[in-house]
Amino acid sequence: MTITFKNSMTGKLEKFEPIDEDDVRIYVCGPTVYDRAHLGNARSAVVFDILFRLLRYTYGADHVTYVRNFTDVDDKINARAAETGKSITEITDETISWYMEDMNALNVLHPTHMPRATQYIGEMQKMIGALIAGGHAYASRGHVYFSVKSDPGYGRLSGRKHCENTEEIEQGVGKRDHEDFVLWKPSAADMPAWDSPWGAGRPGWHIECSAMSAKLLGSRFDIHGGGGDLMFPHHENEISQSCCASGINEMASVWMHNGMLTVEGGKMSKSAGNFTTVRDVLDRGYNGEAMRLVFLMSNYGKTLNWSFDKLDEARALLSRWREMTRDVEPGDVDVKILNALSQNLNTAGLMARLFEIEFLGEAPALKASLKLLGFLDQVTASSSLDLERHALHLASLREKAIRTGDYSIADQFRGALMKAGLEVRISGSRVDLAWDNRRPPYKLPEIEK
Repeated sequence: MTITFKNSMTGKLEKFEPIDEDDVRIYVCGPTVYDRAHLGNARSAVVFDILFRLLRYTYGADHVTYVRNFTDVDDKINARAAETGKSITEITDETISWYMEDMNALNVLHPTHMPRATQYIGEMQKMIGALIAGGHAYASRGHVYFSVKSDPGYGRLSGRKHCENTEEIEQGVGKRDHEDFVLWKPSAADMPAWDSPWGAGRPGWHIECSAMSAKLLGSRFDIHGGGGDLMFPHHENEISQSCCASGINEMASVWMHNGMLTVEGGKMSKSAGNFTTVRDVLDRGYNGEAMRLVFLMSNYGKTLNWSFDKLDEARALLSRWREMTRDVEPGDVDVKILNALSQNLNTAGLMARLFEIEFLGEAPALKASLKLLGFLDQVTASSSLDLERHALHLASLREKAIRTGDYSIADQFRGALMKAGLEVRISGSRVDLAWDNRRPPYKLPEIEK
């Protein structure tokens, strides 16, 4: 099976040929851990989870090494700690646990390695020392900066040689050129700090991924991925640091970037009131598999417009497919599904083929294909478990109401379930609940203990 990916470095669709088929190596930039994972974080995680699954299927699960990092030293984390009164360790530990819960809900496989930046400070310092020794970086007033002009190849990924607006230019003291970027910086007394040859301080953002990928995957590896917003300056800076430190011309053979995510047609932001986290969606009664399916409705490199209508559509599809494949043994993964995945993760083509398989009634192939894509692995969705508990509680309230003649509490609870977006079906003493796909769900009512 021939696999092709669009390489962001060349802009071309290229045949994928691993450096070593016995150890296919991927690095993806993970989250900065100071807040809940938002839908953009989730899309990137799901996209590269699909890539991970394809490569595991093709080369064998034991022959793919996937690294996705946590940035746990950053000014945003420091600000959140000051805002909440929690320690930096409390903030990062809590946020990482939230992130893992969300990824589990989305059925994202755990990467081979999930390094935290603070575990690799020594490797960062060694790389910075090598850059200084090679004339690519310089120390100045407690800072260390990378000299952009020292790398003639700077701009090889994005096509940009220079920062184009003042927001992209890192502020700093003692810089020789305004476009140089920081590798190491001093810390205030209340900030995290590590001893270094340049004084107590902490690393810049860009050096983290260069050091972690080199340590875990080697100086050159197969695929580097991340969101399209990271292409410049983060990935551009990574390439320069890594190549100048190692003396080789290529950091990764293939660069892959997922597109942006908009919400209901607008850019997601807190100021616009449409900033949505994975937890927000789960709390409205949807499960992670439905979110996962929405992310596959658009090719990974394109902008995805998220909407709750799409989420309702995805939930209905999964319910239908789950019913069709219930008690069916998986067959072989459909060849056309594999072909679509192998052609630059063509998820739009993949979705069309899933509909065809359903229409043809090929339940074993449908089940095998969905499981490869990360669906149907959760025997019962978490929301279904909630529905069962709520149905039993309503049945109990109705039994009590029949005995006492007072239906007020049972009717109030039934009304709350309907307000949450459920259909309530009562037959004798039996209560059945189902999501009403015509209405967006809201948080289920609490059940008194």
